[in-house]
Amino acid sequence: MQSSHLQLAKQIADLFAALPQVEAIALAGSRGNRLITTDSVSDIDLYVYTQGEIPLEARQSIVELSGGAKRADLNLNYWGSGDEWINTRTSIEVDIVYFDTIWMKEQITRVVDQHQASMGYTTCFWHTIRQSNIFFDPRNWLASLQQKCQIEYPETLRQNIITLNYPVLRSIIPSYAFQIEKAAKRRDLVSINHRLAALLASYFDILFALNRQLHPGEKRLIEFTINNCELIPSNFEIEINSLLQFTESDIPNLPMCVNNLLDHLDQVLNDEGLIKIPPRSNPAKN
Repeated sequence: MQSSHLQLAKQIADLFAALPQVEAIALAGSRGNRLITTDSVSDIDLYVYTQGEIPLEARQSIVELSGGAKRADLNLNYWGSGDEWINTRTSIEVDIVYFDTIWMKEQITRVVDQHQASMGYTTCFWHTIRQSNIFFDPRNWLASLQQKCQIEYPETLRQNIITLNYPVLRSIIPSYAFQIEKAAKRRDLVSINHRLAALLASYFDILFALNRQLHPGEKRLIEFTINNCELIPSNFEIEINSLLQFTESDIPNLPMCVNNLLDHLDQVLNDEGLIKIPPRSNPAKN
């Protein structure tokens, strides 16, 4: 991590640490993740774990005390509670995400202990806690939760993720593949992109579960897969890119591209004994 980012992150963390509502603070995201390389556009992601809401005035004061802001969007609640600003002194983007301690502990328990799967992104919070760089944790609340997250990947969770996410790829009538096929016939670009995103969410959840890898979130998934997964479907990168870089003339071929992608996933799952591919009829014998 660059020294300017680290210095600013620690300064902001120290300011939050003085607030009575704050239980723990950790650096996360690409700057805190040892498994993903940072780049020039990476911001500072600080996760602030709280017991009670921090007043807006206190958060505004932290922005000013840490160097002010060229632009600030505080009290954001679109994707959970958070604040973002661009530091005046360094031009570094700061992203603060607030998590209630009880809520976060429930998310970890649901996955790590109860082995409950989600429709995509099942193990993201587990990954977040496990990879966090703790800055402030006076009662070891976060350290204890992080220790809980050091277990081996439960086989039951692996099976549950695949069981939940696999049918929606193309096995059931309202599957993503079927919806993409219908959207392609209508040449409905918005619907195509919406369903492709959903398909890839479940696809990567299955792929990471297959490899017993925790889901790193939304960024650099192709790179993460190549660097950290042993079981990768054939033509993985080529087929993902072809789906995401399609032109209008490619629309009629999208269903075939989706099926090619899923065929290769099926083959890996079949080889690992996690699904059984039904035999296909030989057209030459019909």
